[in-house]
Amino acid sequence: MTTAFICETGLAAPLEGRNIDTDQIIPARFLKADKEQGYGQYLFHDLRFDQEHNEHPGFVLNQAEFRQARVLVTDVNFGCGSSREGAVYALHDYGVRAVIAPSFGDIFYNNCLKNGLVPVQLEEPVVDRLRSRLHAGPDRLLTVDLERLEIRGPGDETHAFRIDPFWRECLMKGIDEIGLTMGYMKDIEAFEHTYRAAMPWLQR
Repeated sequence: MTTAFICETGLAAPLEGRNIDTDQIIPARFLKADKEQGYGQYLFHDLRFDQEHNEHPGFVLNQAEFRQARVLVTDVNFGCGSSREGAVYALHDYGVRAVIAPSFGDIFYNNCLKNGLVPVQLEEPVVDRLRSRLHAGPDRLLTVDLERLEIRGPGDETHAFRIDPFWRECLMKGIDEIGLTMGYMKDIEAFEHTYRAAMPWLQR
């Protein structure tokens, strides 16, 4: 069970860099850590910290105005590389609820959908403009509206996006595909009862 996502407004951070892969999102050595303790502390670890665990001041999530970001606005092919759900866990545990990019690694995109993180794909010029406006400020709030399928702000911009209807329903209910199927259990049982009654020879 994940947290339901319908419409959320939150601080957005502009993350520069194309082809940010899952090993940058969470380095492989941290995947041995206890997931119950949260992977958020390892998010972008080698980009956020030096070898003495001092923060790199230039990294966006180390800057005071972006430290509490709930939305990341990224660049082309975000989440490419190896298949690891840990990358999505790290973002989710840190507090990120949505990632906006021109394109995503396919496996990462699907892992987002299955774990309550909303991946929003918009045209590259739109995303580039959003990142520029977030850097400039002072308005750094973005609204991700799954009900209306649109992104709003900053600068009063509104952009429509698409997402698979099945996964949209899962995200809005805070469930995965198994949970959604279980929600139709009464209908499934009614069908099976009718089916067995119509074809009793199948039970012999």
